[in-house]
Amino acid sequence: MPVDASFGDGDGDVEADLVYDVVVNHEEQYSIWPVGRPAPAGWTTVGVRGTKSQVLDHIERVWSDITPLSVRQAAARAPRR
Repeated sequence: MPVDASFGDGDGDVEADLVYDVVVNHEEQYSIWPVGRPAPAGWTTVGVRGTKSQVLDHIERVWSDITPLSVRQAAARAPRR
């Protein structure tokens, strides 16, 4: 089975060799995606790139409310009791 050269150097430590982009969707949900691969439909890169640890640290700092945007907006429109 051929090795995909875009995923590591073949030494068995594939994840350590990857560089990731931080991506976000229309609901302001964050994820990571391997550099060099097109972001999935509905996801946009945010300009932060690094090792898995680095990008996950970034997401932890910026994604303080994991509630999807549409739910936050609906809650803001709901009458207060």
